[in-house]
Amino acid sequence: MTEKMVDSQVDATKEMPHTPSSSEGVTTKPKRKRRWGDRKDGRRVRTMPPMNYLIPFFMKIRSDSQNKFEDTIEITALENFLKRKHAEGYTEMGILHCVIASYVRAIAQRPGINRFVAGQRVYARNDIQGIMTVKRSMSLQGEETEVKVYYDPADGVEEVYRKFNDAVKSVMAEESNFDNVAKTVSKIPGILCRFAIGFLRFLDYFGLLPKKLLHVSPFHGSFIVTSMGSLGINAIYHHLYDFGNVPVFLSYGKKYTVMELDEDGNPVKRKYITFKAVTDERICDGYYYASAFKIIKRQLLHPEMLEGQYENVVEDID
Repeated sequence: MTEKMVDSQVDATKEMPHTPSSSEGVTTKPKRKRRWGDRKDGRRVRTMPPMNYLIPFFMKIRSDSQNKFEDTIEITALENFLKRKHAEGYTEMGILHCVIASYVRAIAQRPGINRFVAGQRVYARNDIQGIMTVKRSMSLQGEETEVKVYYDPADGVEEVYRKFNDAVKSVMAEESNFDNVAKTVSKIPGILCRFAIGFLRFLDYFGLLPKKLLHVSPFHGSFIVTSMGSLGINAIYHHLYDFGNVPVFLSYGKKYTVMELDEDGNPVKRKYITFKAVTDERICDGYYYASAFKIIKRQLLHPEMLEGQYENVVEDID
């Protein structure tokens, strides 16, 4: 779900200034030669402790490996930041873009959260793929479709804004490749459809899914994000999918006001949002996840950290 009407986000692409994309400038992630055991969408992580190799065999499916995390974020600085970015020409930039940008930048510093488990093995993803469900109209009858956006770990919030809005504009203008694939598969009779999905699971287990399917699949990516605030409700814990390899589901809720005491004991009103995440515990340990979520919160409390290209991208372990 988008933060505002999807239509307004699409209109914003006409007005926003352009910042150079990673494809137009320096490549921040070095290319690695593919080795035996690597997949099309990720390279095998080979230097983890022995127990990390065994965990995916004990916890075979993603829904058995879910951990849940919740935090609250005070958004005074974030709202002031968004007012400034609106004045700079990013007229529809919202909390959604900042949440995505903060996670992308967390991956740049803690690349382990961009791993995934497939075929009982842990892989470091080759790129950053953010996924979101959008409605073509904000109504009960409005059709849903999927948006998958490829980000670079060096992307700032301006580039995240441009890429996300371009992707939304594209799927709003015409049916996406995902829509076409889903429409084709839905026409297969029930028992045959079950067999077809089972065959896709088999291919995915061994890393044999075609690149074209991986490109459009909403079940394969770095993270999924949903804005429950756009629906006027609080954040939810959304389960992970056993099909595919998405390891993290992010959610944030509506703004709410709390009366608190400042340092001098005076009552003040402060706005907050609730941020929730469901994670696959097999890709990295709790200490690592905690470190990543601290980075995300720090950036949302100090959103100026999200501006511009990030220069200190960290490569995941071998």
